[in-house]
Amino acid sequence: MIPGKEFSGQYPWKIAGANQKDGIHHLSYWMHKPKLTLTMKLNLQRLSAPFKNKANWHVITGAPCSGKTTLIDLLATRGHQTAREAGRIYIEREIGAGRKLEEIRANDATIASLINQLQWDIENALQHDDTIFLDRAFPDCLSFYRMVGLDPNEILPECFQHQYASVFILDHLPYQKANVRKEGEAASAFLDESLFQDYRALGYDVVRVPVLPPQDRMSFVLRRLAL
Repeated sequence: MIPGKEFSGQYPWKIAGANQKDGIHHLSYWMHKPKLTLTMKLNLQRLSAPFKNKANWHVITGAPCSGKTTLIDLLATRGHQTAREAGRIYIEREIGAGRKLEEIRANDATIASLINQLQWDIENALQHDDTIFLDRAFPDCLSFYRMVGLDPNEILPECFQHQYASVFILDHLPYQKANVRKEGEAASAFLDESLFQDYRALGYDVVRVPVLPPQDRMSFVLRRLAL
C-alpha cells in the first residue's frame, strides 16, 4: 500500500477490455478447466541457459482481470512506449476477419500456440535499448501452455531470447460479476501463482503490485523504476 493511502476495498474503475473479446486470457474462459495444478515443472537443466539479449523492457503481467491493461493504457497516456497483449491482438484480428469467438476458442492448444508465436514476433520486432512496458511477455506463455495441457518445456528455450529489465505481477482483483463461479477464482489464483513461479525460476526478482486505484498503481511502478 502506498504510504498515506487508505484503499476502501471497492473497485469503481473499469477494467479495460474485461469482456468476452479477451478470449483465451479472459477469466471466464478457464472456468471449465478441471483441477488446475502446477504439475508440469520446468526443466532444471534448461533453466541454466544464458540469456541472448538484454532488453530495457518492463513486464506488466498478472491473472485475468488484474487491471494490467488498464495500467498499460495509463502508462501510454503518460508518454511511455508500450506493447499490447498478444492474446488481445490475436482475438481482435480474428474477429475482424469475420470469425466468431466460439470458433476461435474451439481448440485450446492451437490458440495457445498461435498466441505464443505472435508474442514471439512482437518482441523480436522491438528495440532492446528502448524503454518499453509489455502487456504480458513471452514467459507468460509457459502458464497458458500448462492451462491447455501442453508441456511448457517445449517453449522454455525461447524464454531466454530476451532478458527483461523488470517484472511486475499485479495482485488480482475480486471478480465482481454474479455469473462467474468459484472455478473462475480458482483459475485466476492458479495463473497468478504459475506466473510468479515461472518468472522466479527464470531468475527474475518479481515485484508484486498491490490492489490500488489505477493511478496509484502507476505511481507505484514508476517510483520503483525511478522513471
